[in-house]
Amino acid sequence: MISVIIPVYNQAEKLKQTLLSLNKQTYRDLEIIIVNDGSSDNPEKIFMDFLATNQSDLSFSFFNQANLGAPAARNHGFRESKGEYLFFCDADAVLEPNALEILLNTLIQNPAASYAYPSFKWGSKLFKGRAFDAALLMKEPYIHTMALIRRSDFPIVGWDESIKKFQDWDLWLTMLENNKAGIFVDSFLFSVTPGGTISSWLPSFAYKLFPFLPVVKKYNTAKAIIYAKHHLS
Repeated sequence: MISVIIPVYNQAEKLKQTLLSLNKQTYRDLEIIIVNDGSSDNPEKIFMDFLATNQSDLSFSFFNQANLGAPAARNHGFRESKGEYLFFCDADAVLEPNALEILLNTLIQNPAASYAYPSFKWGSKLFKGRAFDAALLMKEPYIHTMALIRRSDFPIVGWDESIKKFQDWDLWLTMLENNKAGIFVDSFLFSVTPGGTISSWLPSFAYKLFPFLPVVKKYNTAKAIIYAKHHLS
């Protein structure tokens, strides 16, 4: 079984499309766990309306918590989950119908891999993934949060709740330190609505040419935190 864990914070309207896309998955052995991280826009109503208007053979559950941040919400969902595989899904993402089936089959066919990750779309922007490269991972983030992870390989410490940016990079580096590697799926398997976690995206050259920009300063500060934690150079 795949446990799909969705942290949501003030993205109630987007959550509906995420749930609809999960309900269309070709792989059906799923449990959907939603953790409301102290939202003010009542995502529980969206969730209840979805259940009332859509037939599904999937398992759904909804939990509330105080506003502690996405990593804490993901950890909460993990503690409630039972699946052999974990998929931490953003509340503003829409999956292709065969996304989870493709990722699962990739892991089954590659038993040495701890997680499988695809390319994705952010609005009209295509984020093309690349083959897993440990050396590159220690230099820059290139793997999105939404990868399918073997539960047995997920870190005991879970998501670091003190990390505010680069939460996914931090997780993959933690797993790398435990000799856990990923495998790339060369397909665009989900899309993200602009306005979420990477809404401040800039082209790569901007980070070198415009270090004075506030978004670049925040990026570099967050990157320094990751470098210090994982003893990168």
